[in-house]
Amino acid sequence: MSIARTALLERVDHLVYSAPDLQRGIAQVEGMLGVRATPGGQHPGRGTLNALIALGPATYLEIIGTDPEQPAPQAPRVFRIDELQAPQLVTWAAKTSNLEQVAHVAKRQGITLGEVSAGSRQRPDGVRLAWRYTNPRTVLADGLVPFFIDWGQTPHPAQGAAPGATLVDLRAEHPEPKRVQTLLARLGIALPVTEGIRPALIATIDGPRGPVELR
Repeated sequence: MSIARTALLERVDHLVYSAPDLQRGIAQVEGMLGVRATPGGQHPGRGTLNALIALGPATYLEIIGTDPEQPAPQAPRVFRIDELQAPQLVTWAAKTSNLEQVAHVAKRQGITLGEVSAGSRQRPDGVRLAWRYTNPRTVLADGLVPFFIDWGQTPHPAQGAAPGATLVDLRAEHPEPKRVQTLLARLGIALPVTEGIRPALIATIDGPRGPVELR
């Protein structure tokens, strides 16, 4: 594996796979990888819940969808859940330990990442996870530019996620690859972007059924 690819994969905190129906998303990923996601937990007030698959010691796949036990939120659910017709890899989160500095540097580069805020959820075993992140509703380059997240002292979600899979590559396609590559470069992220008919984030994941592409 090249140094550039290794550096990129080390930056990946998690991939976001949105599903209008969470169980459909879980089943689709299981059918491809041969790994069934572990229930993650509800996002109170946001109308969503998730399930997770570890892709490394501190990297995971988040399958997120509508929570039927919560009332519909006033605002549209995050990660395009309300508009998708089928599960899709919509964006990703990059690791950082200094969110304010990242947001400040990005702003100087002409990139607005949105406000830094806090989130939390409770795992089925009762453990409370808390994090801080740049606004995931700030969508840049159709989701190919990540939002940034810091888990602080919270156990990383990958530690309690279903094992058996590994992220081996991440790339993107976009009708305007040079523009997207420029944005990523300003943030110090070496995500390869090639020309494609429509925007797509493409992860190669190795699992019990061999390497598969998730997009």
